[in-house]
Amino acid sequence: MLKRAFDVIFSAVGLVILAPLFLILALLVRITSPGPAFYHAQRVGKDGQAFTLIKFRTMVSGAAQQGPGITVANDRRVTPIGRWLRQTKLDELPQLINVLRGEMSFVGPRPEDPRYVALYTPAQRAVLNVRPGITSQASLQYRHEEHLLKTQDWEDVYVHQIMPAKLAIDLEYVQQATLWGDLKLIITTILDMVKSPPA
Repeated sequence: MLKRAFDVIFSAVGLVILAPLFLILALLVRITSPGPAFYHAQRVGKDGQAFTLIKFRTMVSGAAQQGPGITVANDRRVTPIGRWLRQTKLDELPQLINVLRGEMSFVGPRPEDPRYVALYTPAQRAVLNVRPGITSQASLQYRHEEHLLKTQDWEDVYVHQIMPAKLAIDLEYVQQATLWGDLKLIITTILDMVKSPPA
């Protein structure tokens, strides 16, 4: 209950304060690449319920029909402004709407594509016991995971190496989550956002 109250209050405040930034970023996306400002993706949330995740669009319009569902290293579908948005994680800001609607939390396991959730083991599905989050320890550790997907067998690497590793971290979070721990993760994420991205 306390975590949900925190999510509602700070997502609402964040949306109000960041409204001018939202407008600027939306305009940048629209004028630098044909297509909508926002990207909507189907993800799996708490208790296995599907929801629509909202992000600023970072790829060319129709990218889902032009390549894999996961962004790989040097993905040509990523637009110049989209690359910057991804590096700074500003593309994630619209997920404050998902938090306010109760589909996500500030902190929690990152929401996954339904086709990959279908591969979870019964034990791994425990990550679905909580709301997915904008940030998590796993997403911080794998902030630039596309750099790990440089080979032609990128999906095999993701499914058998990266995804299980992230889920192990997320499962530990589900078992030990505290509001104080969430606050520390939020602060760490903000500090990480202002760091220079890797070359």
